[in-house]
This record gives sequence, structure tokens and C-alpha cells, in this order.
Amino acid sequence: MMSAQLSARLGRGMAEAAGAAPSLHNTQPWQFAVEGDVMLLYAVPERALSVADPNARALYLSCGAALCNARTAGRELGYDVHMRLLPHPEYSFDVLAVLDAKPGAPPTATEHARYGAIWRRHTNRGTYSDRRIAPSLTARLAQAAVQEHATLERLDPHQTRVVLDLAAEANRQLSADGAHQDELRHWIRDGAPDGIPLWALPMRPLNQPSPVRDDMVGAAAEVSPPVVPYERSPQVFILSTEENEPEDWLQAGLALENVLLIATMNGLSASFLYQLIERDEMYGEGLGVPRRDTPQMVMRLGYAPPAVPTPRRRTESVMRPGAGLRLE
Repeated sequence: MMSAQLSARLGRGMAEAAGAAPSLHNTQPWQFAVEGDVMLLYAVPERALSVADPNARALYLSCGAALCNARTAGRELGYDVHMRLLPHPEYSFDVLAVLDAKPGAPPTATEHARYGAIWRRHTNRGTYSDRRIAPSLTARLAQAAVQEHATLERLDPHQTRVVLDLAAEANRQLSADGAHQDELRHWIRDGAPDGIPLWALPMRPLNQPSPVRDDMVGAAAEVSPPVVPYERSPQVFILSTEENEPEDWLQAGLALENVLLIATMNGLSASFLYQLIERDEMYGEGLGVPRRDTPQMVMRLGYAPPAVPTPRRRTESVMRPGAGLRLE
């Protein structure tokens, strides 16, 4: 249990790290509260994407990634964090997880490095080099997904081409959807603690099919990014789960961030081709390639110069006021 004298330090540390997690369009749809001896993760419906994410899959994925960071921060502070996902009916339906932290051993060097990776992990929509990811590192990334009950598959060149072609078609469909573009445009903005700043948008790809989202650039009419060549052979991965229920979405988010932390520790950058999943949520078209499991994220990994971090809400704003935790 969280002891009273450590609850403020531990709760703040976990919430701060959780806030650095990736989320679709940087919506940051989470909120935390300390109630007695546990910490609760709440979904924030007003931060949901009603058009792009009508079933809230992306919201659950984002919150799962935040849980991974919260657990990692607990270990950095010498606590073992145990999570119970979707603890209904004991709690209301907007509570996605209950976290219980108990004193444990000091963090290992690897755990300390994982915690450091939280603050260096940033979505990188820029150009990557053509350097290939070693099979040994690919295996480590796959194992990070397995640890969270998910599967990470690296696509071969033919599969990559198929998926990139499908992503290009999804770009065209979503770019022609007025409601989707309006919602996306709402989250592309400068000077806010959330959303996608204009400077973080991808550049226009010279080569097609593109490994980045073209619909983002189209939604921001006020910018005209340069046209650049992206890598010739993008390295694309698909993260999947066996089932496709809300708990699986949370678990996929945990797996996603677990993979991204290992990737960051090994000098890799990542960006996402989530428009394929969005199209499935909006139109029910599916990923378009035969698979036994359910794809939860399509991502591009590779080597690139460090990305600039996008803004994050202050820790105070992700904690429920009056929840039993004083932030000083």
C-alpha cells in the first residue's frame, strides 16, 4: 500500500511520468486520483475523438501507455506497482485501472534507464536513415510486447508495401471526410499544453507511398512544409492482441509504451500509421491484410535525429482536485 507519508511524492511522480505517454493527436485523455491507499486512472471523455475514435479504442490505448509510464515511475521510486484493469462494478465506468504500490527493491540499472527513456521518447514524424534494425533488437522489441500480452510483428518488404499502400488510401479517405478533418484541425494548434504543434507536423513526402500521415498536413492549411524524400525502405511493425475488447486496448497501450521505451533506450525513433485503425473504427474496413490477431497499432521505427518534445499538461491538471493528494 502507499504509505501516507510517501503518497504525495509517489502519486505525483507516477502522474507526471504518465503524462509523458503518447496519445492520438496528443489529446492526453487521462486523469489520476489518489483515494486512500490506491491510485485510480480515469478516462476523460471530453478529450475523446468522437469522429476518429467512435469506440474509444485510441483513448484506451493512450491510457494504457500512461499506465506503463506510471508503473515505470513507481519502480524508479522503489515501489512495485500492481494494476487491476477495468475494475467494474466496484468503481464507476470511467475508472480504467486501479494501481496499488508497495515498497520494493531499489531500481536496477535497467529500470533506471527505462525511466530515463520516458522523457526522451517523442513521436518523430521526420525523415529516418536507411540503417536497418538488427534482428537481435527486433527480438527484444517483440519480447517487450509479449511481456504485456501482445504481439509485435516486423513486416517484410512486400507486406510493408501493402500496408503503406493501404495507409495512402486511408489518407485519401480521411482527407475527404469533412468531420474528420474538422476534428483533426481542432487538435493541430500552437501555444497549447496539448494537441499537435504546427512544427511537429510531418513534411510532405517526395516518395509514395509515404511512411507518414498526409492527412495531417492537409488539415493545416496555414502551413506549407517542404517536400523531402523519406527513407527508401521504411521499417514497419504491427502490434496486435488476440482479442479486441476494451481490456485488450488497455493492454495494447501498455505493450506499445513498453516497446517504445525499449526502442528509445536503443536509439530508435517511432511514428505511427494509426489512420488505418481510424478508418476501421469509422468505416469498418479493417486493416486490409489477413491476420489471426487484431491489429492495434501500426508503427514505423528507425534511426533519426532526436525529435523535439510536444507540449504536455501540467501534473496538477491531470490530478483530480480534492482526491486526497496535495501537490506542492
